Amino acid sequence: MSAPIIVFDLDGTLVDTAPDLLDSLNHCLASVGIAPVQESEINRIVGFGSRVMIERAFAVRQRQLAEGQLDALQALFLDHYTANVPGRSRPYPGVIEAIGRFRSAGYITAICTNKLEGMSKSLLSALGISHHFEAICGADTFPMRKPDPGHLLNTIAMAGADPNRAVMIGDSRTDIDTAKAAGIPVVAVDFGYTDRHVREFEPSRIISHFDELSVEMAEGLIAATAA
Repeated sequence: MSAPIIVFDLDGTLVDTAPDLLDSLNHCLASVGIAPVQESEINRIVGFGSRVMIERAFAVRQRQLAEGQLDALQALFLDHYTANVPGRSRPYPGVIEAIGRFRSAGYITAICTNKLEGMSKSLLSALGISHHFEAICGADTFPMRKPDPGHLLNTIAMAGADPNRAVMIGDSRTDIDTAKAAGIPVVAVDFGYTDRHVREFEPSRIISHFDELSVEMAEGLIAATAA
C-alpha cells in the first residue's frame, strides 16, 4: 500500500508570497505608466497566476491591454520575480511544524500549484524547504492545471502516494474545486488570497493557523471520504 499524502497549494497557503508578487506586478505596471496596486487591493488581484494578475490590475485601473502586451508584461513580471526570489516571501507560521508532524506519522508531502514549476522550485529552494516535498508540481508540469483534478491526481502519483489516502490544503476556490473533483477532502486556510471567504466554497474543514492541522484531522477526513 502506498503512503498517505498531504498536498499543499503554494501561494497563499504554504508561503506568503503576496508582497513579492505585488512588487513584480507594480514593476510591470510602472513600465506602462499605470498606478501601483496597493496592499489593500491584493485579494482582488493575487492568486490566479501572473497573467490573470496583470489582466485584473488593468481592469481595476480601467485600462485596456494592447495586442501582444500581456505576453510582454508577463515576461517582465517573471524576470523581476525570478531575480528577487525569495524577497519578502516567508512560510506561514506553523506550517513547517505541521509538515514535520505529518512526516513523522508516515505521510508524504507535496506541492500542487498554478505557479510555474521552475519558479516554485526556486522559491522553495531559496527558503530552504524544498527537501520537505517528494513532488513539486506547477502549472506547466502536466498538460492540465488546477482546477482540473488531473493536476492534483498526477501530483499524488508523481509523489508515489495513495490518492485514496490524500488531503489537499489550499486557500482558494480553485484548490477546493480541484480537490472535490478529484474526490479528495480539502482543508482551506482562511488567511490566503481570495476575495471571498473560503467558507462559501464549502471545503471539508477550515483552519486559521497551521497549529490546527493535525494528523487526527487528516485521518478523520480520509476515513469519512472512504466510508
